[in-house]
Amino acid sequence: MFTGIVEEVGHVAKIEIKGENRRITITAQNTPKQLKTGDSVACSGVCLTALDITPTSFCADLAPETWVRTSLSRITEGALINLELPLRFDARMGGHIVQGHVDGVGKLIEFEPIPNSDDYWLHIEVTPELERYLVYKGSIAIEGISLTVARLDGLRCTIAIIPHTVEMTNLKSLKPGDPINIETDIVAKYLEKWMVRGDLKKEELQVEALTAKGF
Repeated sequence: MFTGIVEEVGHVAKIEIKGENRRITITAQNTPKQLKTGDSVACSGVCLTALDITPTSFCADLAPETWVRTSLSRITEGALINLELPLRFDARMGGHIVQGHVDGVGKLIEFEPIPNSDDYWLHIEVTPELERYLVYKGSIAIEGISLTVARLDGLRCTIAIIPHTVEMTNLKSLKPGDPINIETDIVAKYLEKWMVRGDLKKEELQVEALTAKGF
């Protein structure tokens, strides 16, 4: 489990084809030193398994499904990639619950400077399958970054981005039209399933009922 708080930005040093899979080699200053073979690591929001670890790099194998269904299909050697190690139980939890299981790929529309501010509006386009789980002020993971939905207009989702987030993640390397990994809030998916099965009625969407179910 992750929190969507990016710890480091690595570089894709190599992409190799290994049978049906692709193996990527990622270089980074700190993350490899904390990994051992078989550990999970979130790479731009995709939970991968660390292999062939050195003090400055690690490898990860991408199955065809992962390659095709995530934004990793656009990466090239030299690309920037967001890195996060799994949540430690003895650490504070910022962000929100992120599994590293990408729900789908959206498209970056633009970074719009906010007047009289150093911040930006990040506009992205999502599919109907993703939009159903997005709500105003709700959580969303974009490229593995925990962010908050500021506005919804059809299939366009807008998020406020501060300069620190741009500089400390791979967002600074993305351009309009690029695919981006999106993981929606897992809570919304559980609530939908319970309502479809009849385990939860609309009138039960109260604090007491949700607390009783573990939220």
